[in-house]
Amino acid sequence: MDIVLVDTSVWINFFKAKETKASLFLKNNLNNIIIGTCPVIVQEVLQGIVSDKDFNSIITYFNNLTRLTGNTYMLAHDAAKLYRELRKKGITIRKPNDCLIAVYAMREGVALLHDDRDFQLISQYSSLKVI
Repeated sequence: MDIVLVDTSVWINFFKAKETKASLFLKNNLNNIIIGTCPVIVQEVLQGIVSDKDFNSIITYFNNLTRLTGNTYMLAHDAAKLYRELRKKGITIRKPNDCLIAVYAMREGVALLHDDRDFQLISQYSSLKVI
């Protein structure tokens, strides 16, 4: 089974039962893929949760996912380099954390499942594989 890094944008739609191409892919493939996550995605998802009960259940859910790891300072450097390279090409990524998420995926050689147009731009000018 392949590891797929699932972006915050997909998790938000998935947990709210909002059907998008990516959230449906996740729903339909939960048993066919290994779901990966990284610290920035966990933070982004958790910070948007209002209820303590939901917060705790989603922490438990995320604790069971495959964690992508790495040297956080090197990842930050690589994300900044990616952001700068894209800016030089006239592309501004709206949320710099997206560059960090992209770097996690690229370093691990995994595909990224997303509902965010910035990742399409990143994938056009880098080795990021997207679903």
